[in-house]
Amino acid sequence: MADDRRTVLVVDDAPENIRVLTAILGPSYRVKAATSGEKALQMCAGDPLPDLVLLDVVMPGIDGYEVCRRLKAEARTAAVPVIFVTGNADERERSRARSLGAADFLVKPLEPARVLASVAAQVR
Repeated sequence: MADDRRTVLVVDDAPENIRVLTAILGPSYRVKAATSGEKALQMCAGDPLPDLVLLDVVMPGIDGYEVCRRLKAEARTAAVPVIFVTGNADERERSRARSLGAADFLVKPLEPARVLASVAAQVR
């Protein structure tokens, strides 16, 4: 039986955050995970492309902003929607995310209904 659900790539250096997002999204989406910006970029360079990337902002190495910038700079991945997930609700952070091409900005602690609504709006 083929799994025709859309694929969401969850990128977060904290395994607990990946577990939370997988629990929220798993019933409706195929969830893949990366624990670093580097791994996320590798996964997006392969096939198949994710339908959406949920991206933590603060990570060691390549942060979420740089991951988003690189994804949007590549023709192959430029159209993949990126939703930032962060603990910082600062308006400057939201503005920076939008300027890099982010589709949305979710603030931790995550509300499951808000996560599902945001993801559904982007993968239509």
